[in-house]
Amino acid sequence: MRVLICPDKFAGTLSAPEVAQAVVDGWSVPDDVLVQRPLADGGPGFVEVLATALDGRRIPVNTVDPLGRPARGEILLVGATAYVESAQACGLHLLTPEERDPKATTSYGLGLLIAAAVEYGAAEVVIGLGGSATNDAGAGMLAALGAGPVDVAGYALPYGGAPLITAAGLAGAPQLRRVSLVAATDVDNPLIGLHGASSVFGPQKGATREEVLLLDAALAHFAGVLEKGLGVEGLDLAPGGGAAGGLGAALIALGGRVTSGIRLVSDLIGLDRELDAADLVITGEGSFDHQSLRGKVVAGIAAGARDRGLPCVVLAGRNETGHREASAAGVTETRTLVEHFGSVETALSEPARGLRELAERLSGQWSR
Repeated sequence: MRVLICPDKFAGTLSAPEVAQAVVDGWSVPDDVLVQRPLADGGPGFVEVLATALDGRRIPVNTVDPLGRPARGEILLVGATAYVESAQACGLHLLTPEERDPKATTSYGLGLLIAAAVEYGAAEVVIGLGGSATNDAGAGMLAALGAGPVDVAGYALPYGGAPLITAAGLAGAPQLRRVSLVAATDVDNPLIGLHGASSVFGPQKGATREEVLLLDAALAHFAGVLEKGLGVEGLDLAPGGGAAGGLGAALIALGGRVTSGIRLVSDLIGLDRELDAADLVITGEGSFDHQSLRGKVVAGIAAGARDRGLPCVVLAGRNETGHREASAAGVTETRTLVEHFGSVETALSEPARGLRELAERLSGQWSR
């Protein structure tokens, strides 16, 4: 039997390659062919997943985290294309719960990663968007590229989303040397409004209801500044503009295009070819919930398996979806670490062991 193993990360515990390897280590039928294709949808792990599949060069880059503190990032250079990951500089995982404050967090570090890619000669920069702690509509990123927001007196604004309400213009033209930009994300939310960056994602980044309203107004104002300064229109409602706290809108304003993160990764690693050859598909992520079935890795894999008449097993830390909903999406069965261990604490502390044990059980079930 040919088993395709293509999970997303288990956020906070295991990367996607580590999840795939744990399943391989636990599989107990030696004659089965196990194919690993770890995945990402643009969020944390985007660069690592691509680096395992592409013949490229990983280049370390000094950057900063959402509070401006020194951090380490990298770019993956494959020919003339550079891949960068916003979460390496803007990720929510870089902050403690007490440090989360989208009024003040910045995307400046992503701008440093993009600038490094430009300096290394990339003609195209693909930016994975997701898992951000920021809500500044890319203002920090623009500042690192020489086009940060300024007030009526021409002074640079402080970090964060809240100060954007006073933005009067941009400091200058972005220094990109005609590099083309691609935003890889599976979030189609607009920048502002009920389905916008602040309303939908602000609370998980630490925003209160009052702060969500403040941030939404600030981003709406800044969208007008970007449109005037960069000669674009319709930023406030552009699909994908709300990705990663509005980074999508800033990249669109810079002439970038938005593409599906999971589709981009799938194409680069030859996932469709592997699905065509598989007998069983195993995917998964840390929390299998309603968001998983809306453009995330699991949704894409399950749909691909369903269309080919393949069984698809989801391994997860926990499961918050209904059986009917998951089945309609193409999921055959779901196994979780919480159910396996009977404890959330053990599921979080020993995920690799749990995945190995679940894989051993699955191998006996499905190979038979």
